[in-house]
Amino acid sequence: MIRDLALALYIHWPYCLAKCPYCDFNSHVAAVLPQGRMRAALRAELEFEAARLGPRRVTSVFFGGGTPSLMAPETVAALIGDAARLFTLAPDVEITLEANPTSIEAGRFAAYAQAGVNRVSIGVQSLREDDLRFLGRQHSAEQAIKAIELGAKLFPRHAFDLIYARPHQTQTAWRAELREALGLAADHLSLYQLTIEEGTKFFTLHARGAFTLPDEELAAQLYDATHEEAAKFGLAPYEVSNYARPGSESRHNLAYWRYLDYAGIGPGAHGRLTLPHGFVATTRHRAPEAWMDLVEKQGHGTTLEEPIGPQDRAREALIMGLRLAEGIDETRFQARTSVNLDDALEPAMLATALAEGLLRREKGRLSATKQGRHRLDALLPALVR
Repeated sequence: MIRDLALALYIHWPYCLAKCPYCDFNSHVAAVLPQGRMRAALRAELEFEAARLGPRRVTSVFFGGGTPSLMAPETVAALIGDAARLFTLAPDVEITLEANPTSIEAGRFAAYAQAGVNRVSIGVQSLREDDLRFLGRQHSAEQAIKAIELGAKLFPRHAFDLIYARPHQTQTAWRAELREALGLAADHLSLYQLTIEEGTKFFTLHARGAFTLPDEELAAQLYDATHEEAAKFGLAPYEVSNYARPGSESRHNLAYWRYLDYAGIGPGAHGRLTLPHGFVATTRHRAPEAWMDLVEKQGHGTTLEEPIGPQDRAREALIMGLRLAEGIDETRFQARTSVNLDDALEPAMLATALAEGLLRREKGRLSATKQGRHRLDALLPALVR
């Protein structure tokens, strides 16, 4: 039954203090934050989604952005309260809030914990001052360390992000920085390789030759170094860019990668939902002002809702699932997509990937090896039908 399906809930706060030059997320800078209007609109859209989803069991709530640590704590408290009223929260529900480590935002940590947040994810990105400036961050390394330490005291679980493969970064320097970070980490680190995304400031600067990134060989060495250093601290790579101690994986992100149902609330948020009439993809209006106008007019800011057929479901499930170290359970894949796994893959490419050690297939499960996960961006377009 649909009501028995678990649900992950994503709530998007679109505002930031400044737009980072590498970021292509739906984030906006505003001189004055419309706290009251945003709170009312987010709550209204959550009511709309709950009315049609019915009494689902919510396993995770994730406040993402943008910079959710710019949200008024009463907004966070109200939305958590609404989720508990409108759905059934799992006894071990994971409630995550993304935060930046400026002193202003860290000052709200206690209020967020009191509101019901039990996991904080801090956008540190670097522990080196020069690189923080290059990445356009608004905090210092000292502020980052203090925020991590405060998060560890106030929340049962805490995580933070770092970006590597930065210009002029050596393997020795990255290992030293990563060891410092791992000494602060409780149970989870997200370690992303810097990529240049179209539409960002870095895209323009990189095209002009203002900076260069490590070449493919050095990037691979940095990736291997990341695995080695994390393992020394007991953190395993359960996904391409995410490392955790066993049992401390992000349950919310696992819902995405395992292709489970998730509802997206807020401007630009996406969802994948099982409804009585079928499985659908939902998209909200990206622009905050236009999204709020739509919510005030019709109760939600949806700009697109369309059914996803079996073949498209299979394609999405493959692209997400092969990011995980656990890979894809073939029985669960077919139950979720109505497609046999072999019918979703190019046979020749599958055979090649297995022979070259990029993929592993055993005991009813297909997974990418460590080498394969590092090359997924090149592998997937050729592998997935």
